Amino acid sequence: MHIRKRVLVTGGAGFLGSFLCERLVASGCDVLCVDNYFTGSRWNVSSLLGNPSFECLRHDITFPLYVECDEIYNLACPASPVHYQFDPVQTTKTSIHGAINMLGLAKRLHAKILQASTSEVYGDPEVHPQKEDYWGCVNPIGPRACYDEGKRCAETLFFDYHRQHQLQIKVARIFNTYGPRMHPNDGRVVSNFIVQALRGHDVTVYGDGSQTRSFCYVDDMVDGLVRLMGAPSSLTGPMNIGNPAEISIRELAETVVELVGGRSRLVFAPLPCNDPVRRRPDIDLAKKELQWTPTVALRDGLTRTIDYFDTLLSDMDSQTLKRLHMERADES
Repeated sequence: MHIRKRVLVTGGAGFLGSFLCERLVASGCDVLCVDNYFTGSRWNVSSLLGNPSFECLRHDITFPLYVECDEIYNLACPASPVHYQFDPVQTTKTSIHGAINMLGLAKRLHAKILQASTSEVYGDPEVHPQKEDYWGCVNPIGPRACYDEGKRCAETLFFDYHRQHQLQIKVARIFNTYGPRMHPNDGRVVSNFIVQALRGHDVTVYGDGSQTRSFCYVDDMVDGLVRLMGAPSSLTGPMNIGNPAEISIRELAETVVELVGGRSRLVFAPLPCNDPVRRRPDIDLAKKELQWTPTVALRDGLTRTIDYFDTLLSDMDSQTLKRLHMERADES
């Protein structure tokens, strides 16, 4: 009899987590999605809710969790500045207490566990592109530190559990990821530009737009995470997972406006505190060990993401109009 693999995904109702859950269910796994719905949504996993291979549990991983599984993907943590700076203490707790709780669960179950770390561990880098052996340039007391240092400490915990308890760990350093199901108000540059352009508003560029990022489409990112989890136990990471195609923020804004077909103007605002000037992953390790490389070109991925937001905003506008109509009817 074939025994199905049981996989726990924390943050599984979020943008990236929901795509990962779909991929795992499609591959024949039983998936337990755990989320506190701070930034995630049941709508993101609505296609899975009737599937007997999928279960959804509302839970905050800063509290211990007692379930059974074979593998754990620890994705739980708000990942955009708007959300992780809303309650910075809770963000730090999610990264650190959450990591301790999930590592403790993995230790008890002898389960393999993957940490969704971040390119933010490199801070505003002095090395370009960023390789895994670079230790980073991070402000430990700045407004982004709750996320940056929280993720750095989580990596420390993962490797200490690996050395002290021989736990099977994987650490993925995720670079900017985009695609459908991004939160329309998460403050990330791709969703900001698309929502503003679709609404015909000015597109806000922070700084002079010369700062760079590298954007990885969500399908490519999920593929990289699954490959890393399935790699031999000797391959712990940390490993960069991202798209090395670098683009300036101004060029990204111009591309979004072009693809939307609108006439939005670019307007410029001061650069946020400690915002990195350059960001591009060196993915030689992932290429060598996972035979992984991104396949979705930026314009193709942006087109799919724009289509998603176009539908989402149309639905939101129709709901708003319906609500206003009902309120006016009540008033009369």
